[in-house]
Amino acid sequence: MQILVLIFNIIQIILLIYLGLVTIYIFILAIAGLFKIKRPKIIDDKKRRFAVLIPGYKEDAVIVHVAEDALKQNYSTDLYDVVIIADSFQPKTIDELNKLPIKVIEVSFDKSTKSKALNKTMAQFPDNYYDVALVLDADNLMEPDLLTKMNESFSRGYKIIQGHRVAKNVNNTMAILDAISEEINNHLFRKGHRVLGLSSALIGSGMAFEYNFFKNLMSGVKAIGGFDKDIELRITRDKIKIEYLEDAFIFDEKVSEAKTFSNQRRRWLAAQLVYFSQSILPSLKALIFKGNIDYFLKSFQQIQPPRILLIGISWIIGVLSLIFVRDYFTQWWILLLVMVNVSIMLSIPRKFWNKQLLVAVAGLPRGFFLMFLTLMKIKGANKTFIHTTHGENKK
Repeated sequence: MQILVLIFNIIQIILLIYLGLVTIYIFILAIAGLFKIKRPKIIDDKKRRFAVLIPGYKEDAVIVHVAEDALKQNYSTDLYDVVIIADSFQPKTIDELNKLPIKVIEVSFDKSTKSKALNKTMAQFPDNYYDVALVLDADNLMEPDLLTKMNESFSRGYKIIQGHRVAKNVNNTMAILDAISEEINNHLFRKGHRVLGLSSALIGSGMAFEYNFFKNLMSGVKAIGGFDKDIELRITRDKIKIEYLEDAFIFDEKVSEAKTFSNQRRRWLAAQLVYFSQSILPSLKALIFKGNIDYFLKSFQQIQPPRILLIGISWIIGVLSLIFVRDYFTQWWILLLVMVNVSIMLSIPRKFWNKQLLVAVAGLPRGFFLMFLTLMKIKGANKTFIHTTHGENKK
């Protein structure tokens, strides 16, 4: 019996250390995210030439509308090109796209990936043809002054900028959960990081780079999934800051079906585990010998549980410990439960403090169950391209 108690306590200690570190981290970021980001002064008045790169794989349902919308920027039309990277599109879709004042680059691969599509496209343009590469997903819509805001931020001396991706649809419980989850991550790992002087996390779309820098960076990326995590680690390894523009909005379609939700998270989690295994030792070495906290934290983020799992685990263990165990560890589990929930509450934007939040709370058990099942199926997910299908949406 004593051996069982000892094993049980050892398991509790391991879980408390791991979840405690994660919770302290997000609690600090949740507080930091309440403050404003301090930015350097504008150092030039240059009007940069943008390549708006929109890779899509079988996105016939949405791509024409997305291309049309991308042409509505209030930025000078001669200073940006909309570049649709068409992988496996229908001939009818290509014909419709070619009628628009945009560039259409058709690509085809045995195994399609976003990084391959971007690399093949950028190889077709001279190095100095564009100043900035802005990467969007095939369902993303930009607010009309996005390029103007991005250009101003580059004039402050930044090389990489992450825009503020928000939901363009909250049509059911799953979409609301997805929308709130992304806004929590925006508050914690983008705004919170920047307030503390650290690099923003990248999302995979709505992100802009100095063009030549991005072209060179991407040439070394072979990722099947999670290419944004790959380049994020490379950037922070080299001590380059990633900016976050909280007021530069990109509207993104949120998943509305459980199967799509699971497939998307399966791909993300698999990628995170791969990049954590590759980066944890180099990042720890960089932290100790070079003081590179940014690189280490990016690696540490890869092993954190998704917020919905963290909420569920903290509630399950906290309640069970309080009701059935009531030992020395109970007080720590309750403290962890409180800190997790306070962090999440501070990170949810005010616009969601309405009936949508009640809908999301009601959907948490289902979301937790789906995430748990996804964890059981992540093996091999990073070796195969998993496509997220988008429906037709309008802003």
